[in-house]
Amino acid sequence: MAVQISPSILSADFARLAEEAKAVEGADWLHVDVMDNHFVPNLTLGVPVVESLSRATDTPLDCHLMIDDPDRWAPQYVEAGAGSVTFHVEAAAAPVRLAREIRAKGARASMALKPATPIEPYEDLLPELDMLLIMTVEPGFGGQAFLDIMLPKIRRTRELISKHGLELWLQVDGGVSDATIERCAEAGADVFVAGSAVYGAKDPAQAVLSLRAKAEETISSAAWACNH
Repeated sequence: MAVQISPSILSADFARLAEEAKAVEGADWLHVDVMDNHFVPNLTLGVPVVESLSRATDTPLDCHLMIDDPDRWAPQYVEAGAGSVTFHVEAAAAPVRLAREIRAKGARASMALKPATPIEPYEDLLPELDMLLIMTVEPGFGGQAFLDIMLPKIRRTRELISKHGLELWLQVDGGVSDATIERCAEAGADVFVAGSAVYGAKDPAQAVLSLRAKAEETISSAAWACNH
């Protein structure tokens, strides 16, 4: 299983976003947190910034929409240049239709679950997705401590993915660092969002390499990966 690292610009210097994007060009994705101060109690950025970022970097954009009414807004982020768009199932009126629309416009469709949202009710939706995001903190703010109680949920989700034989990426977001990434990888995650662990480091590019190496080493011997 290929490990993918997606640094979160929520922890970057917003006055220097183009330079901050270039600082992590060895990453697989650039994670863009879109917050509307309704679905979550914070306000970040929107479509115009995503459009500008897509022109400023060759790293594909992984847009995580923590917003109300993603059914209306998510397709606009594909048009703005996002290569992957994640909507929250708690906010989506018609998640299957939305996932299909995102895919039809040419991006990868991803669905996010807040910590208290179980995966089991959405098992039948998994074939409609390219990625599933398990939040390992409450969405809304960067720099939060990793919630270890999410590890069983990551394991259950990986089991469902394997049960259906899906090539579905499993992303974790929140408190991912050198100290926690191995636990996430062992539980079944293969795509890792890291904010302060990357942009808070003296050398963000080296931080990406370090996180990737730890995750790869763990997955190489993880039971779920060996059985894949």
